[in-house]
Amino acid sequence: MKLPLFPLNAVLFPGCVLDLQIFEARYLDMISACMKRGEGFGVVCILDGEEVGEAAERFAAIGCEALIRDWQQRPNGLLGIRVEGARRFKVSRAEVQRDQLTTADIDWLDEVDECPLLPEHADLAALLSALAEHPMVAELGMGGLVTGQQALAYQLAYLLPFTAQQKLELLVLADPQQRLAHIQRLLDQLQGEMIA
Repeated sequence: MKLPLFPLNAVLFPGCVLDLQIFEARYLDMISACMKRGEGFGVVCILDGEEVGEAAERFAAIGCEALIRDWQQRPNGLLGIRVEGARRFKVSRAEVQRDQLTTADIDWLDEVDECPLLPEHADLAALLSALAEHPMVAELGMGGLVTGQQALAYQLAYLLPFTAQQKLELLVLADPQQRLAHIQRLLDQLQGEMIA
């Protein structure tokens, strides 16, 4: 499967919402084509390079499909779009086109079925509820009550202030219980650093 890529200094997760301002011709054309076909594009995290200008030199091999949920012309004249993360994918081969748009051959990654939250997830679920109170999170319509491990893990991984590398480690994991355990370890690490 071929997918146009939008390399960003961010990691998108399934079920999570991202607002983007589009102004480069290659991405305006890509968004237009995606909307006409009713398809998404791939968001991959930049490892080396910039978001603007020439195509990023290196990006993560694992990314997330972005589906366009809303769009509007911004007062500054730029196109604003809101996307929602859908399926995870692995890039098998990428090429930069003449207009500097990167397209890739990708393979979709399997997702495990959603499992209900367990008692040991209560603290993490409470943390997500607390995050929902933040104006920026509320604006995205995220946080609050979730009933499944996958949704909890993806939203926490997306919203918490982890490094891009830590977020990529979380995106790669297939099992939501492993992802939640890894999030807990990262939070314990952060807490330890704050106390020290």
